[in-house]
Amino acid sequence: MHWAVRMGVGGVGLLICFLSFRLIIIPGDATRLLPKYLSFSSANSTFRIAVFADLHYGENAWTDWGPLHDENSDRVISSVLNMENPDFVVYLGDVITANNLAMPNASNYWEMAISPTRNKNIPWASLFGNHDDMAFEWPEEWFGSLGVPSIQCSSSQSATGCEQESDCYFQGTTRAELIEMDMQHNLSHSSYGPKSLWPSVSNYVLEINSYMHPELPAAFLYFLDSGGGSYPEVISATQARWFQQTSAQRNPGARIPEIVFWHIPSQAYGKIAPSPGSPIKQPCVGSINLEAVAPQEAEYGIMDILTNRTSVKAVIVGHNHGLDWCCPYKSLWLCFARHTGYGGYGSWPRGARILELVEEPFAVNSWIRMEDGTTHSKITLASKV
Repeated sequence: MHWAVRMGVGGVGLLICFLSFRLIIIPGDATRLLPKYLSFSSANSTFRIAVFADLHYGENAWTDWGPLHDENSDRVISSVLNMENPDFVVYLGDVITANNLAMPNASNYWEMAISPTRNKNIPWASLFGNHDDMAFEWPEEWFGSLGVPSIQCSSSQSATGCEQESDCYFQGTTRAELIEMDMQHNLSHSSYGPKSLWPSVSNYVLEINSYMHPELPAAFLYFLDSGGGSYPEVISATQARWFQQTSAQRNPGARIPEIVFWHIPSQAYGKIAPSPGSPIKQPCVGSINLEAVAPQEAEYGIMDILTNRTSVKAVIVGHNHGLDWCCPYKSLWLCFARHTGYGGYGSWPRGARILELVEEPFAVNSWIRMEDGTTHSKITLASKV
């Protein structure tokens, strides 16, 4: 057990019980951290990104199958990292299943998810899905004859590591707390984002610098919080305006390619989706099409902004475990990742979407790397002849 110090109003220190065994000093304003940069490593190099979607760590920790699923997810992540040797990793939301975590602080499971990447010294960035801060759902069977399992807090052995009985209730962990924990790692490029976009968190942009012109960006990666869990599943009009203003400032004239990541597909995905269960036909590319798109609750302008900006090449989402296709939509591509974790619904083989950026001539290539080592669904999402 340890206590993390967070400075409150007027500089008063507030003590918060966490699960790991080190002192964490959480900055009062995460947006003040110095920016970090990514870069192509040579003139003829590529920049490869592995996208891990819907890992769902922490499910049913009081059973045998829950921890086994986490071990299997560890294996998938490690296998993809070993085979692809990416330059960067994106955690595309639903990293944990907070509504199934019987503890007040879920950060240890988040740490578990990022550990394979951190242990290989690979930088990463995270964004949120609908399950990451969802309220705990009490299993009905806990109120029957068997009672609440031993994972509950008790004075003799606390599942949370907190000794105060008042700390032992399933309050959950907020988006802000999770992203602050993530940002403590030197390899993390995650960001809280502008506080003005609250309640959404994880709205930020990263640039990949050119090797040939190190002072110039070669590509931009945008991360948006698509909501869910503690608030509605939407990208707000305020977020859309933030993207519009930020992209215009960072990339005037829309000359530099941009890729956008969020978790829950927009309603535009449903407009172009192949019929559920039908074969995926060109121009779409993919291998599984086993369910209908489960989109955001509403759209407030983000898709209109993206499709009117020629520099945006693709949007990458997760959420639907039974979909891994890419389909063209107006001026860009809409892609699903691939269900990576053994948590969550679905029994099909796991994998990860890979994005490979080529600086000269610029191109974005993508494919799915499966846990058994095979690849499929190769596609070029952008190219410059």
